[in-house]
Amino acid sequence: MKTYLPKVDLNARKWHVVDADGKVLGRLAVEVANVLRGKNKPVFTPHLDAGDFVVVINAEKVVLTGKKETNKSYMSYSGWKGGEKYTTVAQVRARHPERLIMHAVKGMIPKNRLGDRLLTKLKVYSGGTHPHQAQQPAPLTLSN
Repeated sequence: MKTYLPKVDLNARKWHVVDADGKVLGRLAVEVANVLRGKNKPVFTPHLDAGDFVVVINAEKVVLTGKKETNKSYMSYSGWKGGEKYTTVAQVRARHPERLIMHAVKGMIPKNRLGDRLLTKLKVYSGGTHPHQAQQPAPLTLSN
């Protein structure tokens, strides 16, 4: 018996818009990652890219719970000795607020070439507007 493999129609991909104003970062990232992977569709296959495009607006207004706003930090390493840099959530929010959501979603998708392809379908903007009106994105209803 052969295994059924669904056909992924690239033209049937939808665009969704999510307003991050007042949403909790982790819960928002889970929903966005599931839509990017296509887990909300009946044709979901782990090794195929069957997901939709997601546009996130108002990234600077996302909320972190507990003491994460002051205690959480992001580490980057340059590759040189002593090249570790730590930045707090407040510093990231001040400079590049869209990186908060990008980093959270990136941690929830596969760490391979498929994951790299999925991240290209995520568009994050710090303001309330986005340049994807021509794609007619539908508002994404979050379950939380």
